[in-house]
Amino acid sequence: MTDESAAGPKRTAPLGIFVSALSDIRKAILPAVAGAYGIRSEFAGVGFIAAIAILAVAFGVIGGAVRWLRTTYTVGAEDIRVETGLLARAARSVPYDRIQDVSMEQPLLARALGLAQVRFETGAGGKDEIALAWLPLAESAALRELVRERKDDEAADAPSEATAATAPAATDAAITREPEGEILFAMPPRRLATFGLFEFSLAAFAVALGAAQQFDDFLPFDVWDWEGWQARFDGGTHWLAALGPFAQAAAISLALLVLVVVGFLTGLLRTIARDWDFALRRTAKGFRRTRGLFTKSDVVMPAHRVQAIEVRTRLLRRLFGWYDMKFVSLAQDSGGASHVVAPFAKLDEIEPIARAAGFALPTAEIDWHRAAPRAFVDRWALGSILPVAAAVAVLFSKVPALAVLPLLALPVIAARQYFRWRRARHALDGRQVYTRHGWLVPSIDVASRVRLQSVEIAQGPLARRGGYATLHLGLAGGTLAFDAVPLAEARRIRAAVLDSIAGVDFAEAMAAR
Repeated sequence: MTDESAAGPKRTAPLGIFVSALSDIRKAILPAVAGAYGIRSEFAGVGFIAAIAILAVAFGVIGGAVRWLRTTYTVGAEDIRVETGLLARAARSVPYDRIQDVSMEQPLLARALGLAQVRFETGAGGKDEIALAWLPLAESAALRELVRERKDDEAADAPSEATAATAPAATDAAITREPEGEILFAMPPRRLATFGLFEFSLAAFAVALGAAQQFDDFLPFDVWDWEGWQARFDGGTHWLAALGPFAQAAAISLALLVLVVVGFLTGLLRTIARDWDFALRRTAKGFRRTRGLFTKSDVVMPAHRVQAIEVRTRLLRRLFGWYDMKFVSLAQDSGGASHVVAPFAKLDEIEPIARAAGFALPTAEIDWHRAAPRAFVDRWALGSILPVAAAVAVLFSKVPALAVLPLLALPVIAARQYFRWRRARHALDGRQVYTRHGWLVPSIDVASRVRLQSVEIAQGPLARRGGYATLHLGLAGGTLAFDAVPLAEARRIRAAVLDSIAGVDFAEAMAAR
């Protein structure tokens, strides 16, 4: 096998300077302009603000150039090593056997320049991850293939340094040389638009209010002067007062309608930007997911690294039969531990994906077990302490009759705990463990018994008195727990799961892969 490290450290693509600079500028230019505007009276007004903006751009480009000059990477025989730093050099390396996956991302400018960011994921919560930004697209694809081949079969000959030079040029339609594979799930524009309507968001208004607070001096009125607004509506010569009460009510209704429309439109645009051209494929190397309008991402998840599956929904989505599904994996997906593989799908679309990953969704024959009712009674009692204390305090006030108001929270707390108990269930069969939980946001988690790492029975003071426990099932890359399980049943489940784990020789299983 050719040792690429013999060629010495390499630098990333020079054009990456502009991609990195744009990111720095985007973060710095608005605070710089806002700060300059705050002190504009002491300087040359708009000209000074423009100069500050130009300096922010210049510093972004200079910073990107310096980082590029002082960042090198080496693809060695046993690991990947990245060195960074201007005055104090730092070197980080990740052995191939610790790399869980290699993913690629392309923001809009990087796509225009034919560049990609390569991220080596270790499944260690982001602490030991290495990212190379930015590499030519063909070189990124060749590097990902090289790392996977060395990881999967270190004894076999891996592509040499010439691989990157001779790799075919990648295009936007095929970000890597990975085979297309069978499409398990995709979202055409109509499905994506429907998904966006369920993603209601007021982020646009939050941004607008923040901008109004930061640049309120540009406006002809004070946005935050509530007394002034009241005066405009109550009387005087202002045109709002002249509208009359009915017209004012219509204007307020129109404003609320605009709020709703903008909320739906914001959710739709965010969904399209994130999940445009979403596709999940089954390839020889695992599950390949591509998505993104402006930032295109390409992630391949080996099937044997999928630890569990999560099926989620929400109250409104459930009424229309929509769910989302995630893979709990050792690697990460944009900072989280779960890879979204079907963000908006029906159950009959989710089932084939789960089956392809080696999991089975719960059927009607599953023997579900309810949680211990005593646990939720205890939680109602704990949640009632504050309202009762508030009611007692009000009894000694000047208006003791108001003591009934805090007590109105008691039936609300009781109803919440009741519905949580109704939804909390767990099950165990010969291959898998299942848990259902959530009232307004129902969810189902399914994990393979042999892929669990540990089993822990936890009891607090109330749980010990009530004879129930929380069963924590150790899952690499995620969490799984059975809440409020009767103690005897928790011990039975622990014994069964440990028997399943002990019955598998993981060394032989990994060698077979």
